[in-house]
Amino acid sequence: MLPLKTRNSKRVTRRRAGATSVEFAIVAPIFFTLVVASLEFGRLNIIRHTADQAAYEAARFAMVPGATAAEAKSKAESMLKVVGARDSKVTINGPTDTSVTVTIDVPMNTNGWIAPRFTKSTTIHATSTLKTERPLK
Repeated sequence: MLPLKTRNSKRVTRRRAGATSVEFAIVAPIFFTLVVASLEFGRLNIIRHTADQAAYEAARFAMVPGATAAEAKSKAESMLKVVGARDSKVTINGPTDTSVTVTIDVPMNTNGWIAPRFTKSTTIHATSTLKTERPLK
């Protein structure tokens, strides 16, 4: 059985007509700020993970006999290019007889998607050091 509508229910609806708009006006800016911040920090996390992986892959590439630092740097830069990281700095120390170190710095002030002000003073720093496979002399 359906409930009967009365005149009182129409009055209650009319009194609450503006309440929804006011509630939306209060909640919407907070909600959208949280959405934008989560997208921006998600981007930061993607670049951080990719920089770590690129440093590791470049170090693995440079540790084998016959590999050059330029080839390893190119490998790291190509991985960073996949996620659209701009102005990244790849530094390769070595390869020496015992180890190779790859360092990657990515400034977030030029890599933000929506609101770079959340991450403008952040620089992602990734380092990987591996022992080489070169024979000792």
